[in-house]
Amino acid sequence: MLTAVATGVDEPLTLTEREVPEPGQGEVLVKITACGICYTDLDLLQGEWPIARFPVVPGHEITGVVAATGPGVSWPEVGVSVGAQFLGDSCRHCDYCVRGEQILCPQKRITGIVMDGGYAEYAVLKADFVTPLPAGLDPVAAAPLMCAGLTAFNSLRQAGATATSRVAVIGAGGVGALAVRYAVAMGARVAVIGRSRRGEAAAREMGAEQFIATQDADPAEALRAWDGGANVILNASPSTSAAAATLTGLAPDGTLVLCGYGPEPLTLPTQPMVLNRLHAMINPSGSPHDARDTLAFSAAHGILPESTPIGLRDANGVLDAMAKGQSGKRSVITFG
Repeated sequence: MLTAVATGVDEPLTLTEREVPEPGQGEVLVKITACGICYTDLDLLQGEWPIARFPVVPGHEITGVVAATGPGVSWPEVGVSVGAQFLGDSCRHCDYCVRGEQILCPQKRITGIVMDGGYAEYAVLKADFVTPLPAGLDPVAAAPLMCAGLTAFNSLRQAGATATSRVAVIGAGGVGALAVRYAVAMGARVAVIGRSRRGEAAAREMGAEQFIATQDADPAEALRAWDGGANVILNASPSTSAAAATLTGLAPDGTLVLCGYGPEPLTLPTQPMVLNRLHAMINPSGSPHDARDTLAFSAAHGILPESTPIGLRDANGVLDAMAKGQSGKRSVITFG
């Protein structure tokens, strides 16, 4: 099988032929249909993951079909369409695992970082960490839902977004656009925060009722003028400081949740947080039940990301463009 392997930090992916692996106890062999390219993959190559196990096959936005099952696997059966995510395995016995919050397991293992992922024609995955794809959901379009969609959807839930919420989204690119559409589908009122007015038309087309350009207005002040502030602010931009600048735009008891962040530390004003019981959190993707809910909600509301299909041999070029800030739509590696 054709495989792209990350051999070390600051090294391009190496394309190589490998034998198709066999699934072991509790594992399934998945013939991969598609694998999205995520910024986490770029972080791996840039040395942002000290836990990384090189050489490793990147990729955690995976969709495919079960081709074989290992010993002890009664589900999924051969022929079932599944997705796989950032979280690839956990200890299964800690308090977090038994509560269904495997993403918080201290011994969790990450697909494409310490376990081989989806930049290959086949992958061996843990059977209880793959997710069934809803009937009729396009597996190529759905691949980014396994990370970008899951992160956006679960972040809104973890921050307490409801149908009565005012939700502000910073940056309406890949993850941000999904967050806007999810929040609108939940019934929330939505504002989008961008650096300029360039994205306003697209934001309003997705259902945003407010658009705040930071080059024209202070985002926190503009949010406070929005009926008293946002109940949830979701940062989908790669800037930690952009998120921090909006904190005082939260309504009392509001939550700032970071899906995106940069290398700089998160610095927040203590007094407004104390006086208004404000919250700040970072949501790390989700557990298997969150992935199922994300896919079900996406299918029910017709929410799919915009993406560009590419071949595995194009992955290095896409990652280079991402590193230079020149990427467009989310790229999805497809396998014929």
